[in-house]
Amino acid sequence: MERHIETYLSDWFGDKARKPLILRGARQVGKTWLAKWLGARIGADLAAVNLERDPDLAACFTPNDPREVVALIEARLRLTITPGKTLLFLDEIQAAPQILAKLRWFAEELPSLAVMAAGSLLDFVLADPSFAMPVGRITYAHLEPMTFLEFLRAVGEARLCDAIAGCSLTRPIAPVLHDRLMELVRTYCLVGGMPAAVAAWVESRSLVRVEALHRDLLQTMRDDFARYKRGVNTAQVSKVWSALPRLVGRKFQPSAIDPDEKSLSLKNAFRMLTHARAATPVQRTAANGIPLGAEVDDRYQKVCLLDTGLYCTQSGIDAAITRATHELVFVNQGQLAEQLVGQELRALRPVNQEPTLFTWVRATKNSNAEVDYVFQVSERIVPIEVKAGAAGSLRSLHVMVQEKKLDLGVRISSEPAQMRTVTTALPIGEPRAFRLLSIPFYLISELPRWLASLT
Repeated sequence: MERHIETYLSDWFGDKARKPLILRGARQVGKTWLAKWLGARIGADLAAVNLERDPDLAACFTPNDPREVVALIEARLRLTITPGKTLLFLDEIQAAPQILAKLRWFAEELPSLAVMAAGSLLDFVLADPSFAMPVGRITYAHLEPMTFLEFLRAVGEARLCDAIAGCSLTRPIAPVLHDRLMELVRTYCLVGGMPAAVAAWVESRSLVRVEALHRDLLQTMRDDFARYKRGVNTAQVSKVWSALPRLVGRKFQPSAIDPDEKSLSLKNAFRMLTHARAATPVQRTAANGIPLGAEVDDRYQKVCLLDTGLYCTQSGIDAAITRATHELVFVNQGQLAEQLVGQELRALRPVNQEPTLFTWVRATKNSNAEVDYVFQVSERIVPIEVKAGAAGSLRSLHVMVQEKKLDLGVRISSEPAQMRTVTTALPIGEPRAFRLLSIPFYLISELPRWLASLT
């Protein structure tokens, strides 16, 4: 299965000025597989050190001299490590976090040796204020679940990927391909982007088998709760975890989970789940300028989970109904559509940037407004509204366009792509004309390209 990050990793290995690379991402998104793929792709020998399975190997990193470290690893693994020809892969490095600080010596004294590290719970180490990373001497790459485009290639629909890459407002997707792509979007929502689930679907085309695999993955993630942090209240984390599917696209409110629990405890549990990448907080931004993260209100966060497939299984969504309907709207009132868009937007960020999501909310008496997502392309701020069905009001988007004096808004739905000029229709304020770009769910990956082409 092809992953978009493969090009980035190949370029990293071929860069003579490369630094040790830390591959970050949730459990089971394919980090270990990518290290093996990279070794095979570039013809390098792979020296893999799993610090969770073989904790004694951490002792090899006691010296500060990287050549001594390499010699110890060679002796323990009974293999030869040759700078320029070997990829040293440190898996589950969160089991021995002190090694991260040692990577500076590889960057400074042995840059010819390609060193990659990964860990599914690594963000807990990085979030610890007492831990000092070797700033400027390592680089990060973030791995997400497989995107819709990656899913298309995996299921043998590479020509549809080419059609998506070549389409534009003046050269739209043909109606017959639109219908096929929307059918595949609904399938992707159910299968999701976890590589094991995609592989199971490719092999069996059985949603029953995929759902069983999802349940195994969800149980594995639940088993991780006890490993999050010393003294963590696993019962509270489990309670928040079970409640998150019904909060997708909504404000995280502890009282909606358990009104009898302390609010701070449940907020801490949610933060733990975000460190594990099981969920992503959709942060409230004032959107007065760029970067969007410069004006974030930490008191307001919405919920986006890791993966649509896991969300569907955890929510008990009926796969037969989902595939049969023409819209991504069910008893969950479009939450699946908002989860899908958030997941795809998260994957649009450069590989070496932290995946973040933003929303815009105005809470004023008799005039509340909430835009699902706010996206940044170059210096342009773009409000995005998600509509699971064909119809729906865009009042909140109109409010933001008028208040922030924007000239462009985006609507994502099941309808074919189109651009039209509209005027805000609000009872207050001066009406403002703006362009409304409407795109179907399968074109989210092309949003930066389309927006960049608009003057």
